[in-house]
Amino acid sequence: MGWPASRVRQIALAVGDLAVPLVCGGCGRPGTQWCPRCAAALVDAPRAVHPRCELDVPAWSVGRYDGPLRAAILALKEHGRRDLAPILGDALASALIVLADWGELSGSGALVLVPAPTRAASARRRGGDPVTLTAESAVSRLGDRVHVTALLRSGHFTRDSAGLSAGARSSNLAGAVTLTGRPPRAMREGRTVTVLVDDVLTTGATAAAAVRVLRRAGVHVAAVVVLASA
Repeated sequence: MGWPASRVRQIALAVGDLAVPLVCGGCGRPGTQWCPRCAAALVDAPRAVHPRCELDVPAWSVGRYDGPLRAAILALKEHGRRDLAPILGDALASALIVLADWGELSGSGALVLVPAPTRAASARRRGGDPVTLTAESAVSRLGDRVHVTALLRSGHFTRDSAGLSAGARSSNLAGAVTLTGRPPRAMREGRTVTVLVDDVLTTGATAAAAVRVLRRAGVHVAAVVVLASA
């Protein structure tokens, strides 16, 4: 007599946990993907942030770059925890909903999320762009009037910005952020609300360069919204 399907699934999950232990992406607690305590830490109103590099548009953050939020971002970016993208996407979606309720995302038409540029080599190493994955997860919650449009890329000659000062980041990105193609007409004609999204805002150099490139292409950026601010 064969085992019931439910028992087979239990055994398969147990074997999977032995091969790749399931731990909380925020605190490392075993046996759960994301524990209630870390989930509660992400429930907060978005906060205005003011990086050292002038952005010329409002900037908002889901939270500070510490605790469970920092751990989850690093786990997604550096350790392949793609299962955390929906969790971070939910946090991003919640922040966007609050900002819209506050009147901070003024305009008409669809909401377009433009992921901040990531070096192609970094995206390949990470198995995809974490910012785009997070934005796409947010869109799945926000409805069919919200879209992700990947318009930006970083040149091959840029260094990884981790550890660079504000001035060094700006120099590193000078002329390096470019468009992947011409923005859709609706974006150029102001018939959408465009938001630049990123995972971490430190000096603001990347966001500032991205906003300038989009502006030169005729796209008005309503705000920069990030998961965490350092």
